[in-house]
Amino acid sequence: MPSSTKTGAGRRPPPGPLLETGPHRVVVLALRGVVAFELGLPHRFLQASALDRDDGPGPGRGSAYEVVMCTVDDGPVLTSAGFEALPTHPKTALASADTIVIPGITGGRLLHTGRLPEALAALLATARPDVRWVSICTGAWALAAMGLLDGRRATTHWAHADDFRRLFPAVDLDPDVLWVDHGDVLTSAGNAAGIDLLLHLLRTDHGSEVANRVARGAVVAPWRDGGQAQFIEQPVPPPGEGGTGPTRAWALDRLAAPLDLTALAAHARMSVRTFTRRFREETGESAGAWLTRVRVEHARHLLETTDLGVDEVAARCGFGTAASLRLQLGAAVGLSPLAYRRTYRRTSA
Repeated sequence: MPSSTKTGAGRRPPPGPLLETGPHRVVVLALRGVVAFELGLPHRFLQASALDRDDGPGPGRGSAYEVVMCTVDDGPVLTSAGFEALPTHPKTALASADTIVIPGITGGRLLHTGRLPEALAALLATARPDVRWVSICTGAWALAAMGLLDGRRATTHWAHADDFRRLFPAVDLDPDVLWVDHGDVLTSAGNAAGIDLLLHLLRTDHGSEVANRVARGAVVAPWRDGGQAQFIEQPVPPPGEGGTGPTRAWALDRLAAPLDLTALAAHARMSVRTFTRRFREETGESAGAWLTRVRVEHARHLLETTDLGVDEVAARCGFGTAASLRLQLGAAVGLSPLAYRRTYRRTSA
């Protein structure tokens, strides 16, 4: 999937709607120079995710996550926006975290050398062995410096790809995706890609309905087309050649139909060659890869939110047969349709 990568390496089961001992604890570790925009994302997208429950605050609703913020020395940190952010909890909270989120940073020894300062290394070592690690943007430097990404695919902001590769040659960096999920370690690209990853966490932990509700509340898309390639600086295509956006919208309403490159180009009133070039310029991926990906996403949504049989899901998504759906879903998420439904329908069940 161009916009995201999910692999079974190190994967563990989703935590379920709520832990028996209380909400899932997310500790956001703010390092000096933390990107201000990214610092607030976990609270906005995780703490705000209310799920039905009988014992939570309010009329039967409570948060599935407790999101707290700490710093290396328990003091305030200067953010990229020039203001100081105060920790909500002492650094000892890191030892009780179920998930640790490290937002991006804009400078400092870690970015320049790829080495953890002694105090930071000591703090990170207090984390539980089964904690889930999440980085946004250049927060991946910390995970890489810990060795958590060695031999694994990972991503970060495309503008920092060369520096990352130079400092961490053992990491398989993929700057063309928005996030990479190994189950126990997740990385995302720059800034707004942190939103994509946090919505993916919600979808993984509690299903599409919760993730979609939170996305609507924040007025963002539940998922985005394409990967980082569409954001990399490149010449703007000449406006006179038209765009492929209307054709993409047209195709999304007809996923069950036997669409192919010829049909898409005909709708756009372009030659196949021109359409292929324009599509990649505008989305960062080929039309065929895009069509397969959105069909897989639609199949995932149907498997999570309906009781349709696998054959019917395959037909509605344009895969034709259950075998084809199994092949494409397996390539995307490593699960068969029935296994995917069992795993991701916990909330609705």
